[in-house]
Amino acid sequence: MPITEIKPVDILVPLRRQEARGNYETARRMRSSIGQVFRYAVATARADHDPTFALRDALITPKVQHMAALTKREDFARLLQVIWTYEAGSEITRSALKLMAMLYTRPGELRLAHWNEFDFEKRVWTLPEERMKMRRPHHKPLAEPVIAILKDLRSQTGSRVRVFPSLTGKDRSISENTMNQALRRMSFTREEMTSHGFRSSASTLLNESGLWNPDAIEAELAHADTNQVRRIYHRALYWEERVKMADWWADEVLTMARGR
Repeated sequence: MPITEIKPVDILVPLRRQEARGNYETARRMRSSIGQVFRYAVATARADHDPTFALRDALITPKVQHMAALTKREDFARLLQVIWTYEAGSEITRSALKLMAMLYTRPGELRLAHWNEFDFEKRVWTLPEERMKMRRPHHKPLAEPVIAILKDLRSQTGSRVRVFPSLTGKDRSISENTMNQALRRMSFTREEMTSHGFRSSASTLLNESGLWNPDAIEAELAHADTNQVRRIYHRALYWEERVKMADWWADEVLTMARGR
């Protein structure tokens, strides 16, 4: 069809097909992508308007499902004790879960890590912008227990580009499902804990400790700050506190893992 003849109802038909399958988020993303095409057409004088604008309230809003997480200290401690004593599965997966507990990054940020991103001497992990949700580099301070785990792992995978290489693919990393399946084998259901849930666990317990500035915790989680000046200021202002917090949290994780 000529783009100028496409009406909102023509776009709604394929979107409804997705909704009928229960793919509510897919339908919303499709509407957004189609809208980008029309807005480009308007900008280049190929169309007069974006018909997807009229469909903003026509689609079903998907129910937000929060990632399951153990946020009570005793429950999180029980999880850590299982991870630290778990013998089944690969050492790569166990190390990934230990580092998720200590570093609480997004799962993809950790499992796709490359060895050249880590500077053990400066105790810094530099995550490249292409792997960050907000598309800007992020620096994580490394506590000594974290470095110890990484050095042990390096004896196994240090000859590879990826820190957590897949056992089934030469140039692939382990998947998020690998970590989640390990949690299932440890008897934690998907309603109790996910690999993404380590972020909520750490955030909750760090805030409840009352020892750290909430903005420092947010900076460590790499949450977005829409004000660029404020973001740069906070990154510089809270770095020393984040280093101390990383050391404290790693010690706290080990204390819980040892059942103390």
